Amino acid sequence: MDSNDSVDRAEQQPPRGVILVGVQKGLPDDVLREAARLARDLGEDLVCAHVDLERYTVGEKLDGGVLSASIDPDSPDDAEGDFDAALAAHIDDVLAGTGVEWTGRELAGDPAHALGRLADAVHARYIVVGTREASVRETLREFFQGSVASHLAHRQRRPVLVVPLSPVTDGRALPWE
Repeated sequence: MDSNDSVDRAEQQPPRGVILVGVQKGLPDDVLREAARLARDLGEDLVCAHVDLERYTVGEKLDGGVLSASIDPDSPDDAEGDFDAALAAHIDDVLAGTGVEWTGRELAGDPAHALGRLADAVHARYIVVGTREASVRETLREFFQGSVASHLAHRQRRPVLVVPLSPVTDGRALPWE
């Protein structure tokens, strides 16, 4: 084999991407574990993205981060762009011992739109999200607005891995029935 063959093969390798996982306070650890397992198995980086629903995007950075403002005009804007320290500590605890390094991104606005745009910016191979717990409030919200997973699956081109949190396996009615 000559050196040009190895150079040609190196040029044919796709650029390294990431596994993008949507995170929030109270997110069951199984979602993080599945995203970390996928990242480790594929040799990809893990990006944990939190979307602040109480802010809206006013600009975008080249790295996929956002400039945002509070939807409440009386609220101070001192936390713009800061990934929640308590959430970061929880992610560290859950991923300890997995060998997977992660980075956090703080986003704003509609979760499906924000995650889809970040996925484009960071060349995500997959987006990982969890299902919602089947509360009356969440069932109504999803009925009127649709689920984040559903919006992602229909509005962008990469695969979406949905981690079931409370699967209905015993014949009970599904949350929307």
